[in-house]
Amino acid sequence: MITKNQEFELRITDMSAEGSGIGHHDGEAVFVPHTAVGDLILCHIVKTKKTYAFGKALDILEPSADRIEPDCDVSSQCGGCCYRHMTYEAELRVKQKRVEDAMQRLARIDTDVLPILGSEKQVSYRNKAQYPVQAGGAKGLQIGFYGLHSHRIVPCMDCLLQPALFYDVLTILRDWILRYKIPIYDEQRHKGLLRHIYLRRGAHTGELMVCLVINGTNVPHAFQLTETLKADLPDFKTLVVNYNTADTNVILGEDCETLYGDGFIRDTMLGISFRVSPLSFYQVNTPQAERLYQIAADFAQLTPEDTLLDLYCGIGTIGLTMADKVRQVYGVEVIPDAVLDAKRNAKENDIENAEFFCGDAAAAAVRLRSKGIQPDVIVVDPPRKGLDPVLIGTIADMAPSRVVYVSCDPGTLARDCARFAEQGYIARKIQPVDLFPRTAHVETVVLMTK
Repeated sequence: MITKNQEFELRITDMSAEGSGIGHHDGEAVFVPHTAVGDLILCHIVKTKKTYAFGKALDILEPSADRIEPDCDVSSQCGGCCYRHMTYEAELRVKQKRVEDAMQRLARIDTDVLPILGSEKQVSYRNKAQYPVQAGGAKGLQIGFYGLHSHRIVPCMDCLLQPALFYDVLTILRDWILRYKIPIYDEQRHKGLLRHIYLRRGAHTGELMVCLVINGTNVPHAFQLTETLKADLPDFKTLVVNYNTADTNVILGEDCETLYGDGFIRDTMLGISFRVSPLSFYQVNTPQAERLYQIAADFAQLTPEDTLLDLYCGIGTIGLTMADKVRQVYGVEVIPDAVLDAKRNAKENDIENAEFFCGDAAAAAVRLRSKGIQPDVIVVDPPRKGLDPVLIGTIADMAPSRVVYVSCDPGTLARDCARFAEQGYIARKIQPVDLFPRTAHVETVVLMTK
């Protein structure tokens, strides 16, 4: 039995869904972050469970052929990138295998998984970042990201996943915070003002949104901040405050107020213009999301006579980019602000065959069915937890000829595909797409038909 603080040589033979290497010692699995398949390491055990353990690599005795020198000084500390120590080709193989294993082992589906589509950009691809702030450090202020499984900030203002512009914004905000002594939130005492800095940028338009998440009712010296942002950043469009006074680790509150500009930015996706608000869901890797949605449209095999139902529609990105290919689009989303944006996006793009509803996806699907609306194609793009079994049953009862599932988690996708199979819908095509290079996340599009 493996014990805590034990040390031994360990060969890494596989990767976990979270991006840790996996080796075996005395019949037990050992999970070691920042390792690659093929590494022989000196492993130090830091935690044990009944049938497995967690370790760290004290030394790389024989490096994997996939191993490279990390290009980020904090990648081993923060909770973001887990693959910076290996080639991108090796990362894609890991993600491909993760999807294949999930579909074959969990869903018992023998449909071949198509080769993963890698991202052309592996750096500076994100259009969104959320930075926690804490008191402390050399200047009494730390801006960066939480360490893995912690609320300890790893200072980092120049993350390689973010556009260089975000560093310029953070520099301005840091100087403003220090100059005007803006109170920093202390989550232990639930006191202080500024909790997070939240940035969004239009990948195609370049438009910049700055959002301050506060534990309070107003932002002191907001005028001075606005004037500096306007003077130094030509693409700055709006300053928004998000109110989060709850004693919680949830980043955003439900209410926003615009301090400057329109309260949103614009971007384009597959030729459609979208307004993006602070609470709107919008894929963080825009060029790769365009490929993802094009694959979803191809899988859907849309015709001019089709009725398309887009569940979890957000601000309408999927439905509106497919509207020109179908007779009618119905979109359903639970976040009211996102539904308003979807309706505005349809109007501003002169799309007249799209209608959007606010509500729970399962309840809205029942409502549409009660009105006699018969979708030919249903597209679902749920959060990481996947679909409720009741909703899967409702979708099957609506009897669409095609169901296209856009997933951000292979595990819940496999579970749901198995449930769809019980309803008579079989996975015909499976396409992984890497929207989040250097991280553990992977998207997948699946076509299911009767």
